[in-house]
Amino acid sequence: MAGGNTGKSGRAGGEFALRPWELHGEGREFERIGGELTKAVAALEQGLAALGAPWGTDRPGSGFAAVYGPARGELVGGLRGVAGRVTGVGAGLHTMAARTADADSSAASGFGATAVPEAAGAPGVPGSAGVPGATPGAAPVVPQDMSV
Repeated sequence: MAGGNTGKSGRAGGEFALRPWELHGEGREFERIGGELTKAVAALEQGLAALGAPWGTDRPGSGFAAVYGPARGELVGGLRGVAGRVTGVGAGLHTMAARTADADSSAASGFGATAVPEAAGAPGVPGSAGVPGATPGAAPVVPQDMSV
């Protein structure tokens, strides 16, 4: 996920790196998947509603309806909840990215460095402060590996 690395690095303690731009990218992906899931749940609801009560009103059909009806509502409600949570993970990743960039900037200024002037924010990235990291004045590094 997002460039985190807890593997061995040649140093005794290992390392862990958070790259805000990757967190934003993963956040957008979670939001996209959450949106698709929301649409799929809506299509399922419409399809189920269009079926009406195909089991009929006779005795066996009524027994089926008594069990199926509540389970159907619980299933659809649960799927709506999952879609909302997946979208929420995306928002959380955007927040984490912004806070990571802020922490980097604060750490840099704590060591006497001058923070890089804040840009207007990365385009299309909610909550982005536009602060590239803890190395003020350094040329931005373009990551070679954007895989997840």
